[in-house]
Amino acid sequence: MGGAVSAGEDNDDLIDNLKEAYYIRTDLVERAFRAIDRADYYLDEYRDNAYKDLAWRHGNIHLSAPCIYSEVMEALELHPGLSFLNLGSGTGYLSTMVGLILGPFGVNHGIELHADVIEYAYQKLDSFIKTSDSFDKFEFCEPSFVVGNCLEIPPESRHYDRVYCGAGVQKEHEEYMKNLLKVGGILVMPLEEKLTKIVRTGLSSWETKKIISVSFAPLVLPKHSPKSKPKMAPLPKYEVRTLQELARICIRHTLRVTTDGGDGQARGRGSSFSVGRGLAAAGLHKYGPRFKRRRVHRRHCNTLMLATRQVVAGGGMAPASLDNNNNQEGRVEDEEAVAGELLRPQPAVNILRERILGLPLPEPLKMYLLYYREK
Repeated sequence: MGGAVSAGEDNDDLIDNLKEAYYIRTDLVERAFRAIDRADYYLDEYRDNAYKDLAWRHGNIHLSAPCIYSEVMEALELHPGLSFLNLGSGTGYLSTMVGLILGPFGVNHGIELHADVIEYAYQKLDSFIKTSDSFDKFEFCEPSFVVGNCLEIPPESRHYDRVYCGAGVQKEHEEYMKNLLKVGGILVMPLEEKLTKIVRTGLSSWETKKIISVSFAPLVLPKHSPKSKPKMAPLPKYEVRTLQELARICIRHTLRVTTDGGDGQARGRGSSFSVGRGLAAAGLHKYGPRFKRRRVHRRHCNTLMLATRQVVAGGGMAPASLDNNNNQEGRVEDEEAVAGELLRPQPAVNILRERILGLPLPEPLKMYLLYYREK
């Protein structure tokens, strides 16, 4: 399946062709596609074919055509903080692009039938994290993959906001797939030779839309002997983030913001994907107009020494007013008060609980900590 657009000389050429043919229609999806070079997911001897709009298979390794991935990404209507399940996650190419949009407070899970493909996917993920400039320019939701048949997911498993199936779904398994969704969630899958988008509008109500004609290999059915119990394929576990992880995420976010100029261009690296644009698209760059950029930068730099203090003070506390000698009134007193509060025999998470409602933190972090507050 594929061949809908002309071949490109490189990844940007391919994306330009997909935009021109209207397969890529939104800036968010375009940024994700440009951030990850499709050729990086090919074996070296096949890289010359990476920018053709064609599917590729080698043994168990498989990539769908770029036009198909484009339609899938657009149909999923992704935004930060969602939970995503990739059925037949393959090389991890799609899951990694999705992770660039979901951000650090999303959930990014995949299940794949073949163990060798899972190993390949983790190799590619590790290479992306260690070598790609894009990893430093996006808030990333790292995918987790497990080996198993997607038709053997335990019925008590969690539901997801977004689900994609990368194999042809037989009509008798349509209800099974739909029940993996939360209310309001979106399922995209090949169903009866059509790429189909299904929105769960209620506990037992759905809206279905056919997108384009496709040809996918069908789902592999589980093999059970009459006397054996069905084998279950548990999905990756969802774990509540530790305070240390939250502090690290906040620090990384602050560092990205402080390297962003007021014009939206990243300092120090020339790129069409500036930090500011990436954060703005993800809904994470929301400093109010009353914060002056230079003072916020100075305050951030002074508060990176303590992780807990970074979460409290580095989230954008308003700088103190200036007197006639350009000295900040009450700055010493304010910092001593914060330090005294941190030194009390009180867990740092309690400080977050007490002060989170008054801080201009990124909205996904605030929502996550408010949820944590109730636990």
